[in-house]
Amino acid sequence: MRPIEDYVSRMSGADSGAMNAAKRLQDTLTKPQGSLGKLEDISIRLAGIYGVPRPSIGRKAVFTMAADHGVTAEGVSAYPQEVTRQMVLNFASGGAAINVLSRHVGAEVKVVDMGVATSEDWPEGIVNRKVGMGTEDMAKGPAMTVDEAKTCLEVGAELAAQSIQDGVNALAIGDMGIGNTTAASAITATVSGRAPSEVTGRGTGIDDSRLRTKVSVIESALRVNAPDPSDGLDVLSKVGGFEIGGMAGVLIGAASSRVPVFLDGFVTSSAALIASVICPESVDFMIASHLSIEPGHEYALAHLDLEPVLNLHMRLGEGTGAVLALDIADASCKVLAEMATFDGAGVSGECE
Repeated sequence: MRPIEDYVSRMSGADSGAMNAAKRLQDTLTKPQGSLGKLEDISIRLAGIYGVPRPSIGRKAVFTMAADHGVTAEGVSAYPQEVTRQMVLNFASGGAAINVLSRHVGAEVKVVDMGVATSEDWPEGIVNRKVGMGTEDMAKGPAMTVDEAKTCLEVGAELAAQSIQDGVNALAIGDMGIGNTTAASAITATVSGRAPSEVTGRGTGIDDSRLRTKVSVIESALRVNAPDPSDGLDVLSKVGGFEIGGMAGVLIGAASSRVPVFLDGFVTSSAALIASVICPESVDFMIASHLSIEPGHEYALAHLDLEPVLNLHMRLGEGTGAVLALDIADASCKVLAEMATFDGAGVSGECE
């Protein structure tokens, strides 16, 4: 695998010239300026990402990355750890929400085992890039080693690069991992500077008592590990997850090839925070798909200065919100590329 530094060194930001050209084109289309709202904004952002005034989304794919978390031993989740393995099998059989929605929008689902706590052989279609049998309990020490954290990033970047080489030009990321909202909360608190109580939600639907336990566990993890908010690798290794590291790698790898990545919910936004610390330019290539009801998601997106496309009160994960936004982004590009201009259609513009 290529070192993650290779991807970072190739990074450049959005193309402002292409964005300006796309904005000028939007303003000539047969509609009042700005009347398509966020559809116009998305197409202009994509112009800056792809570096062309008329961007086009072709093949779409979503990486749903799975891993287990040692912190589940602290009682932070309403579901047992084995649900991660069971859901990966559900993804493989095509029965999960991400499968249904991906079929609906025409996106390929790529399920990746980054660290599920099982040694069983997966059925065909599951990509096994296991870094370990789940992380360690971050309430007692680092979730993983620095080498494991770097491996996660490099695996994700390599998977993104391979997918792009195969012809995919729009990616989404999603997650599966019992306990991973605890890791996401710890990351968000560290990078954003917010208190754990502000960024921690109910995840899989825990009650008030377990929520208090979850906040206390995160506070302990931050106290025990003291992650450095200016060092993304340090934050990932101390309070992250294997699938979070993999998604951060996808973000960096795709950005180095000027391909957008659509974030899903709270857990993917924590991966985005890691990527943003390691490589700030990668944020230019991220699109926030929706606003989760997890409280930390809003804080994470605010820190990244990203505005979500949708607000459907979702909190499932898997990449479900991200693929829906992919479909909207596809529509935004088609409006820019196919809609007639005032001059071309012989329609009068605004009065002087």
